[in-house]
Amino acid sequence: MTETLPNSLSALAEKYSFFGFTDLPTVHRRGVVVLTHGEGPYVFDTEGRRYLDANSGLWNMVAGFDHPGLIAAAKAQYDRFPGYHAFFGRMADQTVRLSERLVEVSPFPRGRVFYTNSGSEANDTMVKMLWFLNHVEGKPERRKILTRKNAYHGVTAVAASMTGKPYNELFGLPLPGFIHLTCPHYWREGRPGESEAEFTQRLAEELEAVIAREGAETIAGFFAEPVMGAGGVIPPSAGYFQAIQPILKEHGIPLISDEVICGFGRTGEVWGCETYGFMPDAIISSKCLTAGFFPMGAVILGPELSDRLENAAEQVEEFPHGFTASGHPVGAAIALKAIDVILEEGLLENVRRLTPAFEAGLRRLAEHPNIGEWRGKGLMGALEAVSDKETKAPFPAELSVSERIANACTDHGLICRPLGQSIVLCPPFIMTDAQMAEMFEKLEAALTEVFAEING
Repeated sequence: MTETLPNSLSALAEKYSFFGFTDLPTVHRRGVVVLTHGEGPYVFDTEGRRYLDANSGLWNMVAGFDHPGLIAAAKAQYDRFPGYHAFFGRMADQTVRLSERLVEVSPFPRGRVFYTNSGSEANDTMVKMLWFLNHVEGKPERRKILTRKNAYHGVTAVAASMTGKPYNELFGLPLPGFIHLTCPHYWREGRPGESEAEFTQRLAEELEAVIAREGAETIAGFFAEPVMGAGGVIPPSAGYFQAIQPILKEHGIPLISDEVICGFGRTGEVWGCETYGFMPDAIISSKCLTAGFFPMGAVILGPELSDRLENAAEQVEEFPHGFTASGHPVGAAIALKAIDVILEEGLLENVRRLTPAFEAGLRRLAEHPNIGEWRGKGLMGALEAVSDKETKAPFPAELSVSERIANACTDHGLICRPLGQSIVLCPPFIMTDAQMAEMFEKLEAALTEVFAEING
């Protein structure tokens, strides 16, 4: 890293900006990387250095950073109609077309769409929808929300309450009524001698026990990411959704699939719920919805919830909830183009084509004695560092192993993400074979460097 000059953009960023989800000692020691532009899957900083962004921005820039079709769609819509809302029975034409398209590409035979500005807001909105629905239907006690430990559903107060991360204790969260079940991570959570099938059965029995303890009549919904993204790319144990969904159906508890990360191709299918063979009652979408070119989220309601919410809203004349920029016409125009780019212009096919090489690269690096597990689905994967492979013992937290690996990657011209003791890769859907090879070459160099330092 070069020395940070007093009046450089890096120094100004550190002086005037407050960072979220950022290791501040690293910023103070290494400075802020200030980016100026991108080309394909690469981004460039103010010093002219080029980085292969193996994190797709933040899981979302799947078509790269300069896609001409997405840029043209944004420019054309700004020229035509640069902004509006979706309140009071008014909505931009592009937003109407997007709603139709989202229901068309969803797994639902019919449904309705409600727009937000992020995945966090979409999850908050879905919870409020369930609370509103139950209140109007005469079941106001039906408010509790079930999620899983290590899940990530967002940072707004309700979404953070669903997020099963220890750091939310710093905010006095979760709010009352948010219950976190066992994370479906067999490698880490399975008991000695317990088969994967037995582990899945234990989690189903836990769900039954929690419903019995809390009372089904008090539970509004169960939220689940098909693959836990910010938990460290954790696919569910085999048969997990097939084990839990009948239990939820028996007790009338809606299953909400949080597809903010998994949706629109990340797992190799359009939706993560299709990858894992279950039909949710609603889908939460964001990130790939606009390929990162506009902040937008959406709640896609299946038939039953659509009908019930419509009836409930008619009883009180409205659904009293929304955001100023909900259904923004520029975002809708970009989303329409992004869906076509992913589904019609070869990006989803490229995810499927690259997946075997991606998994092979992860598997090869997992042979290192300090990598305990590789895991992933489609073009999302993780390598978990361990101090002892046999016992799965993590490194002492004060060593900041994953942060050091990520920093070493940056020095080698690769951007990846540290999560706990894991390094996460979620490359753009436009990656070539050569870029995939470059990604693993640079990651391997960083792993070799850091583990050599730690192991002395």
